[in-house]
Amino acid sequence: MTALFSEVCGLPVAGADGARLGAVRSLTVDAASGRVTHARIGRGRWRRDTVVAWDDLRAAGPGLLAVRPAAGPAHRVPARRELLGSEVLTECGEEHGTVLDAAFDPSTGRLDAVLTSLGEVGADRLLGLGDHALVVRDARGHHPV
Repeated sequence: MTALFSEVCGLPVAGADGARLGAVRSLTVDAASGRVTHARIGRGRWRRDTVVAWDDLRAAGPGLLAVRPAAGPAHRVPARRELLGSEVLTECGEEHGTVLDAAFDPSTGRLDAVLTSLGEVGADRLLGLGDHALVVRDARGHHPV
């Protein structure tokens, strides 16, 4: 089963007690491992977001995620780097569009592909995600000197 970031962002999230925590605002990716690691849960306009490890979330029905019992806010909160909307650069510095969406396996968090304005980039090509760009291996096998 594959999901898109655009399908997950905005989904409501319930706590272990069933109370609504908020909605998924964004997903955090570790580009080097090719996995979704955390979900940032927006809790309203005037409240700070909660960050929950992706492994601590489960589907709780159509269109609803729930935090697993005994799970809670992430202890080590990763840097907030947005995949969606990031510029894509090859390791050689060539532009490869902008990230429009990403496909991933929601049960494992493993990325399948990043969908850019210039086409699909396989998750096996991801090298890193910085503040301004997603860096990917050059598809043609060229490497910087």
